[in-house]
Amino acid sequence: MSTPVPRVAVIIPHFNDVPRLARCLDALMPQLGAGVELLVVDNASSAPLDPVRAAWPELRIVTEPLKGAAMARNRGVAETTAPHLFFLDSDCVPAPDWLAVAQQVAARADVTGGTVTVFDETPPPRSGAEAFETVFAFDNRGYIETQGFSVTANLLTTRAVFTAVGPFSAGRSEDLDWCRRATARGFSLVHEDSLRVAHPTRSDWPALQRKWRRLTAELWGLQGRSPGARLRWGARALMMPLSILAHAPRVLRAPGLRGPGERGAALGTLARQRLQRCGWMLWQALGGRI
Repeated sequence: MSTPVPRVAVIIPHFNDVPRLARCLDALMPQLGAGVELLVVDNASSAPLDPVRAAWPELRIVTEPLKGAAMARNRGVAETTAPHLFFLDSDCVPAPDWLAVAQQVAARADVTGGTVTVFDETPPPRSGAEAFETVFAFDNRGYIETQGFSVTANLLTTRAVFTAVGPFSAGRSEDLDWCRRATARGFSLVHEDSLRVAHPTRSDWPALQRKWRRLTAELWGLQGRSPGARLRWGARALMMPLSILAHAPRVLRAPGLRGPGERGAALGTLARQRLQRCGWMLWQALGGRI
């Protein structure tokens, strides 16, 4: 019997996070069926993938030596042939019906971004970082409807659209950059709430700091280097302290936080994060690197 020609390629970039990759695959593997090719693209991890290979001997894994999730996703597109491209991150847990929903809704738009919920990996009470992420992490509907991009942790498109738009760009906010290039070419971008994955909250301040240092560097990568661009970036930096007051009511009203302790922890982390971003951005505007 001939093997069905794949219609869908699920591409998962990975770097040094084997337990979470295994958790992702535990949720995804029972959903696979005919016509779906699954590829894990490893960014030359130092952590061995032996547990993953032992659990799923038929899983296809390729290595992309160039660092960055953008390069891993690009390699995944090049290594697959299916006309539909579904992107999923290795630290996400897809809902039990994620693949079925993805195949049902994929044709409704050129680019579709799903919902990303968050969960804690540690027992309560939440740390400041966990409380902050419970409130502020992954508002993908808002990103799509107000900022014109979807996170790549839960993104559907087609090979034809990807070919027309071009690959993801490393060293910058690749999801924002790619989606805005897609919409600039006239491709549609929509949010689909029923397409769901869950992402763990960052458990402590160092993990949250690493995330926002990376994101701030990537967003800076999208800016120009003219004096005017630097001035605008510096002005944006000076808005960061004001955003603490603007976003504090969101923390106080957040239904997901438990009691005054978690709300206080979230407010403290909000202030710390915005003040640090202000300093990073001002340094970038002056020509420094973070």
